[in-house]
Amino acid sequence: MDDTQIRYLPFHAINEFMLDDYRLKVIQSVLRDVEKLPGERRGRLNGLIRRHINIPGFRNSAIAPLPLRVKGAVTAFERHPEFTAQVLQGWSELHPDLRARVFEMLKARNWEQLLPPEADRSKLPGFMTQWPKTETYEVLDQTYAEMFPDSPAESDDIRLMCVWIANRLPYELFEDEEEGAEEA
Repeated sequence: MDDTQIRYLPFHAINEFMLDDYRLKVIQSVLRDVEKLPGERRGRLNGLIRRHINIPGFRNSAIAPLPLRVKGAVTAFERHPEFTAQVLQGWSELHPDLRARVFEMLKARNWEQLLPPEADRSKLPGFMTQWPKTETYEVLDQTYAEMFPDSPAESDDIRLMCVWIANRLPYELFEDEEEGAEEA
């Protein structure tokens, strides 16, 4: 085995990379459409809501009105990596076309270690920390727009899906020819 190690950040580390309004939008969309998720994902998410979100007047927080669940979910998303992972996996499952397109784009750009788009990334230990330096969000936005000119996807959604599909946060930037040698 070689001496390179893969480092991971817990899933809730994504909060350092998300704007508050966008985080709220993602959480709200997942909790609003939770019934559209596959049974297993819905069950895990509702179980984590019951465990991590306390809403006065509700023994089962998962059945509280949406605005109350969303308010409590923001704190859970910021503090509990397993909750963050389930929300993001659910979000990706609610956007299968975007998920497939981003996977295709990253593959075309020769990103390595990509799991199939439908893989459950919430089972991973967290986000890998290395991100190719030349793959800025602007470059990825432009590539996506060129590859899929008719896609209505917004920039924030494309960027979040890139992070989720690649299972990477732009934490440690590296040059392609060095392949992360800076870390050694």
